[in-house]
Amino acid sequence: MTDRHPVFELSERIVDRLAELRPTLATVLGIPGHDAEWDDTSPAGVARIEAFLREQRAAVDALPPAEDRWAQLAVRVLGEYIQLALDPIEHHDHERDLGHLQGLFPGLRETFDLMEKRTEQGWRNIATRLGTIGEPLAGLRACLTDGMAAGRWAARRQARSTIDQLRASVAPTGAFTLLVAKFPDSGVDDTGISDALRDGLDAAKQAIEDLAGWLEQEYLPNAPEADGVGEERYRRHARSFLGTDLDLAETYRWGWDHLTELRAEMEALAEEIRPGAGLDAVVAGLATDPETLAGSQEEFRKLMLEREQSAMEELEGTHFDIPEQIRTIDVQLAPVGAALGAYFIPPSENFSRPGTTWWSLGDKAEVPIWDEVTTAYHEGFPGHHLQCSLQVCLGDRLSRVHRLLYWLPGYGEGWALYAERLMRELGYLDRPEFVLGLLASNALRAVRVVIDIGSHLDLPIPDDVSFHPGERWTFDLAVEALEHFAFNSHDLSVSEVTRYLGWPGQAIAYKVGERVILGLREEARAREGDAFDLKAFHERVLGSGPVGLDHLREIVLN
Repeated sequence: MTDRHPVFELSERIVDRLAELRPTLATVLGIPGHDAEWDDTSPAGVARIEAFLREQRAAVDALPPAEDRWAQLAVRVLGEYIQLALDPIEHHDHERDLGHLQGLFPGLRETFDLMEKRTEQGWRNIATRLGTIGEPLAGLRACLTDGMAAGRWAARRQARSTIDQLRASVAPTGAFTLLVAKFPDSGVDDTGISDALRDGLDAAKQAIEDLAGWLEQEYLPNAPEADGVGEERYRRHARSFLGTDLDLAETYRWGWDHLTELRAEMEALAEEIRPGAGLDAVVAGLATDPETLAGSQEEFRKLMLEREQSAMEELEGTHFDIPEQIRTIDVQLAPVGAALGAYFIPPSENFSRPGTTWWSLGDKAEVPIWDEVTTAYHEGFPGHHLQCSLQVCLGDRLSRVHRLLYWLPGYGEGWALYAERLMRELGYLDRPEFVLGLLASNALRAVRVVIDIGSHLDLPIPDDVSFHPGERWTFDLAVEALEHFAFNSHDLSVSEVTRYLGWPGQAIAYKVGERVILGLREEARAREGDAFDLKAFHERVLGSGPVGLDHLREIVLN
């Protein structure tokens, strides 16, 4: 494109500057030159980011009018991205940044998963970051200290989880210890790197124990017991995740109704799988049945990778147009100590690092697959891999901020959950056990809606449901709901509920987003009649990159 609107150049500069200000973001994006550095997480560093974002907002406001569709989209998205980035700073969220999954420390730990490990320089960067991890941890402590003085606290449960994760990372089987232990098998010549890694690990252990001890002695005793954040904070967070304002009471009720429908469908399918046994017994059997088990974590990894690769090869050209550079996908196992579950990391900007699904399986020796096949389609293809990797390819139409930085879970997780349903419709859940896994996945996302809204807003369970009618949500009741409706293990349920309570509004994004996308599909089908084309609908949903749910409606239907 020639004579592009200046918003595209502005977007380029913003990404480059943010990579300098936030080196961990540079690592996530695959932007070289910052892999031995850490973000300045101190109050001064946060203020520097805030000042930069305010300058860029003024620059966006000063842009000339955008004439074509893509320039208009770039201006709108850039303005929304800046406001989304400013919002948590303006509300001092960094002063209570302790979270089970989304806090600062889990992000620091995951940064090492993405660092290059094939060269001497890559391992020296790792050694440097290990040895200096005390810098961002000290910045976090300073922000938390400001929060304590202002009466802004993370809940006690989130503080306790952070303490546990800190210590787990440097335990004998922890992520940092195992990372250093991998160097001798890396194939890289040892030119003093082993010594640097050991020194870095020793420094990390000291810095991590310093923060863990401070949190345990100074923060934890005074942190509030209550987990819920209340309606005002919840609405703010939910809006940032969804790009729309919800009727929370209606959504809470809908979540219960949908959960009831899913439960009935699961019971009917269990009768088909094993007549007369009952749903609970069928699920218990699938967790131990050799035919629905991977014999090891490595076998599980290969099975999931094969599923995703086959689906991509078979659906390319018929249901999706897949650019060549994203037809490579990977599956990896997360280090011990990470929160249990699966997540996706997009490819680097130059595609040298492929899109990768990461599974955190804990210490399982054998892995049930009946409920994980659908997760492969959610996290990998055609879920997050297609969606997130495709947006990296759209440099001819999307701004760099849009391609690399802009992400709303309502759109993103909504698409990934829709992708699970689509794979059932296309016949890829080729055994009734796998369909049951899909229904359990949907039940998990539906129970998240009622737990998340109910817990944070302190709502009663409706009187007309069979699960503890009329009672108020507690942590133990939420764990029980996950075990009952989604058949999660106890440990995973505890991890999940801790996650929801530390990340208000995010857990509902999956089902709310899927609900919107399905509604748009039916509305488009009704409008277009026989001319409706499913592939074209998918192109409309994905072809403009991630947007808020209100914005998505405009794109799909107009």
